[in-house]
Amino acid sequence: DWVPVRSKTPVDLTSTAYYYKDVNILAKAAVLFSKTEDAKRYTELAKRIATAYQKKYYKGSGVYSNGYQTELAVSLHFGLVPDSLKQSVADQLVKAVEAENFHLDVGLLGTKSILNALSDNGHADVAYKLASQETFPSWGWWVQNGATTLYENWDIQAENDISLNHIMFGEVAGWFYKGIGGISPVESDPGFKTISIAPKFVLPEFKAEHNGPYGKIISEWTTVGKSIKYVVTIPPNSSGFLILKDQDLLRTLSSGRHEFTLPAPQ
Repeated sequence: DWVPVRSKTPVDLTSTAYYYKDVNILAKAAVLFSKTEDAKRYTELAKRIATAYQKKYYKGSGVYSNGYQTELAVSLHFGLVPDSLKQSVADQLVKAVEAENFHLDVGLLGTKSILNALSDNGHADVAYKLASQETFPSWGWWVQNGATTLYENWDIQAENDISLNHIMFGEVAGWFYKGIGGISPVESDPGFKTISIAPKFVLPEFKAEHNGPYGKIISEWTTVGKSIKYVVTIPPNSSGFLILKDQDLLRTLSSGRHEFTLPAPQ
């Protein structure tokens, strides 16, 4: 986990997680290319990796390995946590973030996973609090010290590993679109031909726009009293579906502008 704040996640844990992710990509590619035997081989390999990962790193009570932010976030974000354990692992991740006063204790690999792991598992509010800090270590700390680019190191006084134009901590930018605005492509119909819209109403007002291949995708809302006015725009020649898990709402969306009035979170 390159340039961590303090905690050092074992290399074998993150390497195994990426091995699992890569093998899953190969399995899906094999299906697309009608390589039936390859698809079967890589799918079975992915299952063996997941089983071995669970056996070695899961310690019980929602904790993987040492319970560091990176270890919990990577396990969740890479799909290595069984469904029955996701909530308890996510809750442990929240505790790990709270223990750092809602600050990061991750390096490169943990940064890629932590905001997504939180927002995808019912804790978008914690993810936003983490993303919007302005004291060390945080993205905001860089800004407060004059940064206009992404740095390579949380410690701006570091003597090495201090490139001042480095994308490796850049996941935060994409996360605002998907983790709060809820805009994501659908894997089975890629290129934003079909769009998943799953907003997280953790701010009183918000707007995210993405210029996709078929046009502009917009997810925006304002809060008025106890209600949210939510507007989503789906571009021509594409479709989408709106997912609001907390309100048990799933609705198919055609091209055009759609308005919804929803109860504001309490």
